[in-house]
Amino acid sequence: MSSAENFIKQRLDDRHKAGSYRSLKPENGLLDFCSNDYLGFARSPILKTNIAGELATHKDINGATGSRLISGNLAYTEQLERDIATQFKANAALLFNSGYDANVGLLSSLPQRGDTIIADELIHASIIDGSRLSHANRYTFKHNDLEALEAKLRNAKGTCYVVVESIYSMDGDTPPLAQMVDLTERYGANLIVDEAHATGLYDTGVVTQLNIEQRVFGRIVTFGKAFGGHGAVVLGSNGLREYLINFARSLIYTTAAPLHQLAAIKKACELLPQSENEINKLRKNILLFKQLFSALDKQSSRLIGSDSAIQCVLLHNNKRARQASAYLQAEGFDVRAILSPTVAEGSERIRICLHAFNTVDEITGLVKHINILINA
Repeated sequence: MSSAENFIKQRLDDRHKAGSYRSLKPENGLLDFCSNDYLGFARSPILKTNIAGELATHKDINGATGSRLISGNLAYTEQLERDIATQFKANAALLFNSGYDANVGLLSSLPQRGDTIIADELIHASIIDGSRLSHANRYTFKHNDLEALEAKLRNAKGTCYVVVESIYSMDGDTPPLAQMVDLTERYGANLIVDEAHATGLYDTGVVTQLNIEQRVFGRIVTFGKAFGGHGAVVLGSNGLREYLINFARSLIYTTAAPLHQLAAIKKACELLPQSENEINKLRKNILLFKQLFSALDKQSSRLIGSDSAIQCVLLHNNKRARQASAYLQAEGFDVRAILSPTVAEGSERIRICLHAFNTVDEITGLVKHINILINA
């Protein structure tokens, strides 16, 4: 066995021993309580029909054929970016192939050596990876803690970027964004907000709901969650857009998105303002889940505080989280375990994603079986 193969085997063995080994699984036909399809757009026949109609009116070839700076840029793409900027109340927008690409491209290219990145300790892995590539000074602050953030701001060097999520992907909670804007402005720092899990439930995002879009330096919106498609956009100034075109390697050195992906984004954005019924259903389902869980759970501290579609029940180790997920799946509910190292050791959990299409009976049954688990 070569040294490389030996290394691979050892690392995988370590994962097995820790109970954190990952494997790919196909669709299973269970009741969906794990996907990010919050409004049901990914399964929407209306959206599917609208995308097909859009594609039928354009004669472009199947693939983009190259990066956007060579052969892969379309007038369609640039018009879509202008439309997205208008809808999301931004000065400019730049599309990336995925949320990971957007965060890595932004955070790796913008902060320079001698600058400072301050991120919430629970920030998404794509932001961590992008920050590591920047050569800037990197710090984290206690989750959603304004005092901890200010302590880091006092010692920031160079240009400072503060990076948070408006809905945290593994906890589902929301930071005090309005106070964070005030704080970052006081210290001359630039606030970047990842809105991946907020758009949909909060229309175009928490930032626009709070009317602080002109005070936030940059936003990242992804289209693979409530929009039911794929891809992402960075929202900000015209200068930021032009900078990323020139310096974001994840945009420059990759084949552009094909027309189908762009059409899916366009039609999902158009469908969102018509989806008040789905948004209200989702909100009602979130409230129902929380009320049922609170009424049944004798240890309510297990549920992480969240008003979003993401609801997490703490089980505190990988083994119990895996067992809980296996039990719920056996009962027909597709709920996944979130294990360390994805979350901190001791905070392992099952992560429940609620949707507009989940029924009252489905949610009631899910809570009943979770209650059996945690009170056994």
